[in-house]
Amino acid sequence: MKKTFAILILSLIMFSFLKKQTDDIPSIWNRVENWLAKNASHLTSELNASASENDIAKLEKTIGIKLPKEYIEFLKIHNGQNRDSEGLIDTEELLSTERIIEEWSVWKELLDKGDFKDSQSEPDKGIKSDWWNSKWIPISYDGSGNHYCIDIDPDKSGTSGQIIRMWHDSAERELIANSFKEWISNYVYDLEKGKYVYSDDWGGIINKNDL
Repeated sequence: MKKTFAILILSLIMFSFLKKQTDDIPSIWNRVENWLAKNASHLTSELNASASENDIAKLEKTIGIKLPKEYIEFLKIHNGQNRDSEGLIDTEELLSTERIIEEWSVWKELLDKGDFKDSQSEPDKGIKSDWWNSKWIPISYDGSGNHYCIDIDPDKSGTSGQIIRMWHDSAERELIANSFKEWISNYVYDLEKGKYVYSDDWGGIINKNDL
């Protein structure tokens, strides 16, 4: 009996893991919208319509980087949030292609001026020790200069397209996920498991542990 129960628990754990990893991008967006409908329905109206081919081409031309296919697919369903929306990603704005260009351009200007010439970060394994790298694509913004980024220029032990955490005033550079799909899948899974709630006081969706 105990062995059967243990096998059942293991099977449920494996199913949950596979569920996070195998959902396609449209299904992931559908799960986000279902969660919003039940928990913060007004945030649905703050999602942009799909990104156009021109939106994506302009972004890629500006930053000089080819976006990962799964991220392009994500943008073609909802092109991030409206400007100044409440935080969809742990109180952070999910950036549109236009907002990515704006935030990336701020960092690029500082890089070109030499502001980071004598600065190095303290990265997790797989991330270069740059303070900022022009091949880090900001995809969220917390309003204070910090981002989740798609890293297209990892260290030799990293993976192109991995998700990293970029802090404007701290040398930490954390490896969050090996791909955009893994990152967003994990976040949606945590939403559904009740790890996050909407908070009017905090202006968006926030981890319960941070309340």
